Amino acid sequence: MTLRCPTLLSPTLRLNLTRAVLAVSTAVALPLAATLPTLAHAQSYPNQPIRLVVPWPPGGATDAIARFIAQPLSHRLGQTVVVDNKPGAGGNIGTEQFVRSRNDGYTLLMATSSTNAANPSLYARLGFDPVADFAPIVYVATVPNILEVPENSPHKTAKDLIAYAKKHPGELTYGSGGVGSSQHLAGSMLKNAAKIDILHVPYKGSAPAVADLMGGQTSMMLDTGSLGQVRAGKLKALAVASKTRLPMLPDVPTFDEIGVPGMHAGAWYGFMAPAGTPAPIIERLNTEINAILKTPETRKQLLELGAEIGGGTAQEFGAFSKAEIKRYADIVKQSGAKLE
Repeated sequence: MTLRCPTLLSPTLRLNLTRAVLAVSTAVALPLAATLPTLAHAQSYPNQPIRLVVPWPPGGATDAIARFIAQPLSHRLGQTVVVDNKPGAGGNIGTEQFVRSRNDGYTLLMATSSTNAANPSLYARLGFDPVADFAPIVYVATVPNILEVPENSPHKTAKDLIAYAKKHPGELTYGSGGVGSSQHLAGSMLKNAAKIDILHVPYKGSAPAVADLMGGQTSMMLDTGSLGQVRAGKLKALAVASKTRLPMLPDVPTFDEIGVPGMHAGAWYGFMAPAGTPAPIIERLNTEINAILKTPETRKQLLELGAEIGGGTAQEFGAFSKAEIKRYADIVKQSGAKLE
């Protein structure tokens, strides 16, 4: 019997073997080559200014919280973080422009419970997918709604007000920043939770609604941005729509404490990037913002707004925001609000 040396392959076999080796090498090399620019970009990030889109006007809670984070984030990243206000259509205009940005980490969004949770159920045409178009970075804070009445209101406690509303259906009014606003939806939640009939009075913005509340033109408001007026004695806070009392209002009970369980409402805020932003960039931003949220100065600023301070992983924020979309679908349905 003749033995053939394994190294003495036929020309055809050698050709096939060469082709197989090249195919395997190409299959390994191409994906690696494709990831090299992304890895290099992430390692050098950031090397230019970052734009933080705030889809609301300057001066509101969203703008304030964005600026609380932007300044120290600029310092930690070594690059300027520019706040870019893009208001309109309940936050939809700025958010729609944002999702069309490059996913390179140089355009971020101050996402809110309005734009990324309530609006998908409020607006017939949204202009973006509230899940697929976003890469969550970190949850920053929630500002609970506070039940407020004029300083000279005859209702001294939330229990008194609710008892009066039950005896006089349709008499008491509550103001809001407009149909579908956080104040409107919180008022609708209170109507259902406390089983009372109160009349909604929408305004073009929360500022005129607060002004009329202080003047006694409306009976109450469930607001997130008028803690300053409460602390100045221009409004009275009767209850907070959070699970625990606020450090800035230690004497004001929660709705759970006064017998309206589950009445939890507030505006939440968090950072997001366009979908497809490289994971190392998301991780870097998450780490830096979490560190900022732990600093005494930032905590003080957020607590003075009445905020409950957040933090955590990008994955936790993503799961939270998805759950909020489902929760707000029920809230919006109960309110009957619908916008074009």
